[in-house]
Amino acid sequence: MTAQDPLFAPIPGAEHHDIGGAICDIVPAGDARVKRTIYHSGFRWKSEMQEAVHTPLCMHAHIGFLAHGHIKVEFPDGCKREYVAPAVVVLEAGHHGWVIGSESAVLIEVDFKDDTARRFGLPAEHKHD
Repeated sequence: MTAQDPLFAPIPGAEHHDIGGAICDIVPAGDARVKRTIYHSGFRWKSEMQEAVHTPLCMHAHIGFLAHGHIKVEFPDGCKREYVAPAVVVLEAGHHGWVIGSESAVLIEVDFKDDTARRFGLPAEHKHD
């Protein structure tokens, strides 16, 4: 994929954020919002995002579609999940993750800010599978 690929292009009218090495475009959608996040090759939550958000783990649930790339996530209990595009991603809060390989990962999500887990019927935090 190139910078010319529409998957990576700026989204007109989106709220744009560069945080912890990730690029996130957010568009309101009723009570929810649609997010497109680009995680660069080599991105690691613990070394880049942890400092930006001031929590030891990502405490946000993620429900979406991995449109490009390869990611791996891990929970404190040792549970690991790996996703290779195209893939549906469902992650409870309380994880860290990283991009595998030389390509960026693009995750498209629907969320309800801090109420995502409850609204989608997920536990507040990960429980071992």
